[in-house]
Amino acid sequence: MTQHVTSSERDPGPSGAAFATVTRSYYPTIIAIFAPLLLISNICATKGVEFGPIIGEWSIITDGGFFLFPVAYVLGDVLSEVYGFRAARRGIYLGFGVAALGALAFWVTSILPGADFYENQESFDTVTQAFFQVLAASLAGFLVGQTLNAFVLVRIKEYTRERHLWARLIGSTVAGEFADTLVFCLIAAGAIGLSTTGDMVTYVVLGFVYKTAVEVVLLPITYRVIAAIKKREPSYAPR
Repeated sequence: MTQHVTSSERDPGPSGAAFATVTRSYYPTIIAIFAPLLLISNICATKGVEFGPIIGEWSIITDGGFFLFPVAYVLGDVLSEVYGFRAARRGIYLGFGVAALGALAFWVTSILPGADFYENQESFDTVTQAFFQVLAASLAGFLVGQTLNAFVLVRIKEYTRERHLWARLIGSTVAGEFADTLVFCLIAAGAIGLSTTGDMVTYVVLGFVYKTAVEVVLLPITYRVIAAIKKREPSYAPR
């Protein structure tokens, strides 16, 4: 598949030096945003947050990464819709790798001997230990949810082609977000402070409803982003 490269994207370099060209594809840019979201979300998710009480003693319980997860699914939809399942799966694996690298870095840092003037080792260990449990939960949820999201979107597109984008986006989100939220909650409940069955059910239901609702609200933006990328991607050929 031929990629077009503009003259401004070529770097001839010094005489005799060889360099690769930078293609005009938007895929690397989307991946550069998509992949780190898992790591960032995991760090934010180590803090349990509560809004309320809203009605009587009823409160909304979630984690600190609640505002980032829908963004990851919007980008996942863009990858799946424009580039296909294999390309989306590659992005999922890259996100997994970035998060694993972050976990390794935190682990190494936690076991390094602290300097005499460093007084926050206990606090650092508290956050990183929760991070490892949240990471395991998030990686499992991310792999299951994002893979299911991409698979459902692409399968629906095989039947609808370029029509009914809303059905692909919403249908894939419902499947992916529910699986992601359920798997994550079952593994990370202790790390984010969920101690009762009621809290867990509330977390799963509200998390699923919230993430799905956010993606529905963002549909106009997702539509425009997908349309813009399809129009500018030289390799995209609608059928």
